[in-house]
Amino acid sequence: MSAATDTVFRAKLPFDSHKLDRLMAESGIDVLLVTSKHNIQYLLGGYRFFFCDYSDAIGVSRYLPVLVYPRGRPQDASYVGQRMEDAEAELGRFWMSRIDTTSWGSTQAMSVAIDHLRDLGVTGRIGIEFSFMPADAADMLRAAYPDASVVEGHFPLERLRAIKTTHELALIREASERVVDAMLATFAGLAPGMTKADAVARLRRNEIERDLVFEYCLISAGTGLNRAPSSQVLQEGDILTLDSGGRYKGYIGDLCRMGILGTPDGELEDLLGEIEAIQQAARRPIRAGATGAEIYAEADPLVERSANRDVLHFVAHGVGIIGHEAPRLSGRGPVTYEGYDQDRPLEAGMVLSVETTMNHPRRGMIKLEDTLVVTETGVEAYGDRGRGWNQPALAGARAVA
Repeated sequence: MSAATDTVFRAKLPFDSHKLDRLMAESGIDVLLVTSKHNIQYLLGGYRFFFCDYSDAIGVSRYLPVLVYPRGRPQDASYVGQRMEDAEAELGRFWMSRIDTTSWGSTQAMSVAIDHLRDLGVTGRIGIEFSFMPADAADMLRAAYPDASVVEGHFPLERLRAIKTTHELALIREASERVVDAMLATFAGLAPGMTKADAVARLRRNEIERDLVFEYCLISAGTGLNRAPSSQVLQEGDILTLDSGGRYKGYIGDLCRMGILGTPDGELEDLLGEIEAIQQAARRPIRAGATGAEIYAEADPLVERSANRDVLHFVAHGVGIIGHEAPRLSGRGPVTYEGYDQDRPLEAGMVLSVETTMNHPRRGMIKLEDTLVVTETGVEAYGDRGRGWNQPALAGARAVA
């Protein structure tokens, strides 16, 4: 392929292939086998196979898409899909020059992918997503290439997704705004006598009505810290947290807001105000060129000076196609990984989730979680509403049978 033809081909791809080539070279990877649905989605410009979107299991095996990408040769990339993806191929969903939709399960898909690797003349380091490669398929790959190095390919794919495009940011904004809208509508309709499970069911309906894919809701009520939907009955005066992830066209809105079945007293106002102060402090240093450590340097002193410091927890992490994706702002937190970006400069287009949680021994859980976008000069917040004590639309309303 001539340089001009290569340039034209790359310009039509839904991702920065030059950046991927560079990241692969830095990781010493000659060819990538991409098998996670979220990275397939990214490299195919938003594509997810509708039939296996919710579950991978089929028959006695599982759906295993495989995108074979040789470094520096995107024109030679191939896609191995399931048999019913032939209809998707007819609709022009795939940009690869070689498409095979003859497989049903994981070993069949890997067998086809190995044929593609052999046709490419691959002899070097093969990058795979270990967390998203079934054992039977991985065994086949190692047997076919006993002398090749099979290495972790997660890192270059994660870094490729770290900076969001204008289109991606628009989707994340929509996801965030719609999740908050759904939460506020849910709070407005709650009443004593309902259960936590009822509240989550209402939130699910409200998210679906807003064209979101409901993923989860962590809900606490009253003085309890258990966040599972349950038969716990809501009481007059209960506080509630709704911490939910809703997906819009593949991108997650992940936020938390507070509600109360009544009127907050002075102590509750002060406690939520303390959470808000930490959240706002964490925003101050965010800009292109700042580091993850600077965010924590603003928030941590407020946590340490608090009378509630033993029950306060602050964390910031990346978000986008998945939760806790790059940038990795710290090595601490509920989801464990190396804080790769702790001392590296943030870049415009990175998206952060910032959250502060108080597990108060008398009043219950109080939490805010926000979605923030790094800009050249500061930060932009998505879904930045409903940050106070959200109350039912009808004070004193009772649940209907």
